[in-house]
Amino acid sequence: MRQIPILKIGELLLVSIQIDLQDQTVVALQEDLAEEIVRTGARGVIIDISAVDIVDSFIGRMFSTIAAMSRLMDAETVVVGMRPAVAITLVELGLSLDGVRTALDLEQGMRLLESSLGER
Repeated sequence: MRQIPILKIGELLLVSIQIDLQDQTVVALQEDLAEEIVRTGARGVIIDISAVDIVDSFIGRMFSTIAAMSRLMDAETVVVGMRPAVAITLVELGLSLDGVRTALDLEQGMRLLESSLGER
């Protein structure tokens, strides 16, 4: 199983998913991300899925779970780079990703998080 790298940028953690997601990979990401939030004290998480072609209901639900988990640890999550086909699939699966903020690209996602963190 390949590990997804988690990079720290200031108060933020950047997760850039560049591989096809498998269920075990996403579960491992959830655990690794929780540990990194605690270890670094990060206040925001950006998950870049611009290289992700396909999601299923499990992976879609895991994005919501990761966002909820991060919120409980005082870190907001923004998912960036969602491809139209992925968005269509999530809607067709009935997954609205409640509680997950989205942005079109990494730059917009960082601005959204920085603005949000500045309001705290």
